[in-house]
Amino acid sequence: MSESSHTHHGQPVLATGAPLQSATAAMILIHGRGATAESILSLAAELSQPGFACLAPQAAANTWYPYSFLQPLEANEPHLSSALAVIAALVEHVNAAGVPTDKIVILGFSQGACLALEFAARNAQRFGGVIAFSGGLIGPDGISRDYAGSLAGTPVFIGCSDVDFHIPVQRVQHSTAILQQLGGEVTERIYPGMGHTVNEDEINFARALIAPLGAAE
Repeated sequence: MSESSHTHHGQPVLATGAPLQSATAAMILIHGRGATAESILSLAAELSQPGFACLAPQAAANTWYPYSFLQPLEANEPHLSSALAVIAALVEHVNAAGVPTDKIVILGFSQGACLALEFAARNAQRFGGVIAFSGGLIGPDGISRDYAGSLAGTPVFIGCSDVDFHIPVQRVQHSTAILQQLGGEVTERIYPGMGHTVNEDEINFARALIAPLGAAE
């Protein structure tokens, strides 16, 4: 395997919340283009729940893939595959610590939201939750979305503006339909005139979505 395929290999992963070894649940938070793992962890503070270990991987050069998520998939390689591999490795790491996948929430903003949705679709199984703030499935219009597996009732939240410069509302709606076909319990909320940001309604919904996972059994 060439060195270029390890685009994000060896980058740090920041952690906050409960220690992973004693956590009841875990949240993997994926930052957006030009941002940092530290910045996305500020969302963890707003969503804070007892029992949650929060992990935030850092992208090389602060960017998971170079071009728009609407470009042909090959245009964003090998960065895209590397980014998805980072998430897969973190899921395995959390599983190895004793937290099952149905107690893992995958959350992202913008470029990170696109990765969260694409990872969930490509690795469809029962997750604790998938939360996408301003994102959609990756790739150009018209490509096959014949994903294998089932999300098996995974709660999924997708929130976005209707005028987001980066995320066409049609892609949000298409992503919702695909994830529903995969067995996700999808809540889509489109916010008129909102910028490329995260609003209080989204935070409140996400907090309610993840709350049951952190409770001790």
